[in-house]
Order: sequence, then C-alpha cells, then structure tokens
Amino acid sequence: MHDVKRRYVIPGDKIVAGNFRPLMIVIKAGDALIASRIRIAETGRDGVKVIPLSGVYIPRVNDLVIGKIVDHSSLSWEVDINSCFSAHLPAQDVFGRDFSPARDDMTKHFAVGDMITARIMAFDRTRDPMLTVQDRDLGKISRGEALKISATRVPRLIGKRGSMIQTIEQATQTRVLIGQNGIVVVTGRTPEGIKLAVRAIKMVEEEAHTANLTQRIKVLLNVPDTPPQQETSRAPVGGTPKSEEIESTMDEVEEELEVDEK
Repeated sequence: MHDVKRRYVIPGDKIVAGNFRPLMIVIKAGDALIASRIRIAETGRDGVKVIPLSGVYIPRVNDLVIGKIVDHSSLSWEVDINSCFSAHLPAQDVFGRDFSPARDDMTKHFAVGDMITARIMAFDRTRDPMLTVQDRDLGKISRGEALKISATRVPRLIGKRGSMIQTIEQATQTRVLIGQNGIVVVTGRTPEGIKLAVRAIKMVEEEAHTANLTQRIKVLLNVPDTPPQQETSRAPVGGTPKSEEIESTMDEVEEELEVDEK
C-alpha cells in the first residue's frame, strides 16, 4: 500500500507541479496547479485528487434521491430533496395517464410529511427537477430514522464497492438507505443498532477527510480487524446507488487531475 498525503488548500496554494491537465477548480501557472477554492488536496502514486469539504446538492438525471413531500397541487407533489432546487413528482407518474384531478385523491398515495425515494427524471437548471417513482424499490418510505449529511460525503459513506456501508450495516444489523442528495434513512432490528449506525454515519461525515477512518469506524463498531480478502462482485447493499452510479459520483466529487499523455 503506497503513502497518500492529504492537506488543506486555499485559493492561491500550489497543489502540485508537473505535467497535469487543469480542471475547472484549479488554475495552471507554468507547470504548477494552483487551488482556486478551499479544498483537500490528496497526492499519491495514482495521481492527484481535489476533494470538496462541503457543498449543496445539485440534481443530476438518474440520481437516486430521498425527499419529503412538502406540498401538492392538483397535478403534482412538491418534494424537498435537500437542494436549492425544489423537485416535483407528477401525479401521472403515480396514477398513470388516466389520472383525473377531479376523480383521484392524491393524498391516498403521498401526503405532506411523507418520505419517498425517487429518481431524477429530468433536470436542466432552467426549471425545477422532475422526479419519478416508476422503478423497483422507489416510493413511500414507511419507517426508519432519517438524517442529513453533506451530499459530498455520500461516496465516502458508501466506500469502495460498498465496503464502508456494508461494515456499518453488518455490525449494527441495520439497513441503510442512502440518497445521492445526502439524505439517509436507517432501519434496524433494535433501537440500539439504529443509534450505533447513526453514530457511525455521523462520524464518517465529520471525519471523511481524515486518514484511517475505516479503522476508527471498526473500533467504534467493535469489528475485528481482519486481513483484506480478495474482492468479489456483489449487489449494492441497503439503498445505495448502483456501482456505476457510485463511480460516477466519485468522479464528480473527487475530481482527478490526470497526467497528459504525450
């Protein structure tokens, strides 16, 4: 395992010198990359990453989100998705094309205060995002303890190939539903297990930028430190996004500065 170095950078700090391709959040001066925002710079043998400390959730099409019904009109529900944008779920998405405002009672499906899982169906920043619940495991959340974390911490909570969230779920006997918008819902067999899972999730959010976090989570959960095993392919746990969505999110959150090939 090679050494990885992390440090805070502020606008004007030199991140690295060399033949790297600059991205939106850095400025190239000669052969150096200069930070333009407050970030954590991570350098290692694999390259350089610039990691945001925090940030608001910006919807993307196909994102899995968890939201709360806050209002409804005769044609749609308004959903708070922990963003600067308010989302809308069309009534036709739930009732079908034969939906009639005069005939169908929208509150029989979703009432104000209900929590739902949904996907971003459409969004282009010129209008509020449109949601859909027409997919497996989407719809009303009937139980669980909800908490909010920074959307930029979601990839760290999931971990590589779901490793972090699997550790938390298995140690606490809980199921953790994770929205890419930073809303998390925990269900479990016992109140004690749920409380411990929530504590671990908050620890991940607060210490996501620090080294040896996985080891400290295992200590918190009283998980034996076992030698690493060969990775096997498995389905995502809890309500985590699919593997390709995790990788996509990681690409957005931890923007890599790739070496130019010449």
